[in-house]
Amino acid sequence: MKKIAYLFLLASVCIGAAYGEEKKTASAATSDAIQKLEHDWADAVKAGDADKLGPILADDFVVLGPDGSLQTKKELLADVKSGTEKIESYEFGPMHVKVLGNVAIVQGGDTEKSSYQGKDTSGKWAWMDVFVKRGDKWQVVRSQTTMLK
Repeated sequence: MKKIAYLFLLASVCIGAAYGEEKKTASAATSDAIQKLEHDWADAVKAGDADKLGPILADDFVVLGPDGSLQTKKELLADVKSGTEKIESYEFGPMHVKVLGNVAIVQGGDTEKSSYQGKDTSGKWAWMDVFVKRGDKWQVVRSQTTMLK
């Protein structure tokens, strides 16, 4: 009986370790996918490509800007399409992704050469984005940005 209990315990530990490793790998894959979406987002703004940006932003997307203003998906896409919001170049710093089921929170920063409404917005930025997985697709629903001094 002790031998059966020992084998059961050993099997449980092995299965638990394998499940934990699988879960860790899935989380790492999700983190990579979210970071790619962050790069795709910046690339779309840099290219002025609202069509490429559209699918990354959820329909209920809202960004809180550094001045406290709110901007919806529709407004952001219009600004990108018209050239009101521009990124000439950017370099991301480290990104930290926390996955909580179907929600992923990203904290990061970048250094960019950019402008908004004709005003230079170049510099170092910090931001936090919240992604939600709807169906099989991750989309950003909220964002907050701040310029670092």
